[in-house]
Amino acid sequence: MIATSLALAFSLSMDSFAAALGRGACSRRAGLPEAMRVGAAFGVCQFAMPLVGWGVGIAFASLVESVDHWIAFGLLLAVGGAMLRNAIMDGEDEGEEDCGPVRSARSEWLALLTTAVATSIDAAAVGAGLALVDVDMVTTSALIGVVTFAVAFGGVLIGRAAGAHLGRWAEMAGGVVLIGLGAKILLEHTMG
Repeated sequence: MIATSLALAFSLSMDSFAAALGRGACSRRAGLPEAMRVGAAFGVCQFAMPLVGWGVGIAFASLVESVDHWIAFGLLLAVGGAMLRNAIMDGEDEGEEDCGPVRSARSEWLALLTTAVATSIDAAAVGAGLALVDVDMVTTSALIGVVTFAVAFGGVLIGRAAGAHLGRWAEMAGGVVLIGLGAKILLEHTMG
């Protein structure tokens, strides 16, 4: 179970990694404090969103009990497919990195928070799907948050050194793993 939760955590953190790479590549001050700030923002959002989705999923679990494995599979397939599509579409637009205008400290925080929430929306959908299977959601969410913190922290530092083009490959890998997890849930319920 820990291996599955870890795979899920790494998969969900890949869009945060891609965004952190971009921030690191564009930030003039992408050192340890910036990496810590970005990691904390992404980690907290990725911790909270699966719990929100799980709560919504629990509320409706009795209505969908007979098809819960199909719903979990569908949600993971949709999120993983969207990650793959985004990675492929970003690859078509690859070129000179546009870092945008210089922002004030207040707009930087708002941009960071907006990005952190946007990259964790898929975690809410996954949390809703996990409400339909037997999983320790608090531990899973904590693991997702910690892994995302570490991945985003590293992403800022790697982005500063290597640029943002690595993010596309990370997002593709995350999408493939989420689709694989969805298939695993479906197979366990239909074969077992």
